[in-house]
Amino acid sequence: MTDTQPQAQGSGGADPATSASRKGNDVPEPRVTTMFDSIAPVYDRMNTLMTAGFDGRWRRAAVRAARLSPGGTALDVACGTGKLTGALARAVGSDGLAVGVDLSQAMLDEARRVFGELPWVEFRLGNALDLPFADGSFDAATIAFGMRNLASFEAGFREMARVVRSGGRVVCLELSVPRPRFMGRVYTAVFRVTAPVMGATLRRRAAYSYLPHSLDGFPPAEEIAATMRRVGLKDVSFKRLGLGVVALHVGTAA
Repeated sequence: MTDTQPQAQGSGGADPATSASRKGNDVPEPRVTTMFDSIAPVYDRMNTLMTAGFDGRWRRAAVRAARLSPGGTALDVACGTGKLTGALARAVGSDGLAVGVDLSQAMLDEARRVFGELPWVEFRLGNALDLPFADGSFDAATIAFGMRNLASFEAGFREMARVVRSGGRVVCLELSVPRPRFMGRVYTAVFRVTAPVMGATLRRRAAYSYLPHSLDGFPPAEEIAATMRRVGLKDVSFKRLGLGVVALHVGTAA
């Protein structure tokens, strides 16, 4: 895996396959929350195993894309166990503030266990589609591997754009399907098999059967960029990481 693939500026047309793309997660929100509650104790270990340790590199890329300065403010949406929130906290330093929001109480408990003693880090129970913050509250908002779980991708980006000040950054790090199409099919087939098998080793097979299926119908990177533009974000761009299994999108709040 590598993160040196060229950046793609999403100014062209969307992939022809996007007509079949879904606009949000069709799994009911309470079910998704319960599933993440169940895997909270093993989530970080599984991420490291499933990404061969590259998840840390990808999170660092997301922090760089946020362009935070010491003393700044950052919001991490669908923060899970708080690894990206913690990385954002290091970027803003003790004079800044990093806030993580998630619907899973068990995930937040794990996050607080690791980062809760840092006074400039907060974790709150909250919905990504109705963020409990005023307009323009943050210098940057991020979401890592959580967008595909939202009931509406456009509403998720709209809320992130709303709570970021003018000129601030909205960053989305998410799984994607590699190109060319043949490679994408191979990756999807392998992912469908390996994720449940790896989950079974930690007695979480059912939950990790959901994760590969969450990519079914998920919009390609070009369409995600178009969605970000529709909510008013400017200078939207993306780059593919890990041979295309991850896409990093960035936009600037108007």
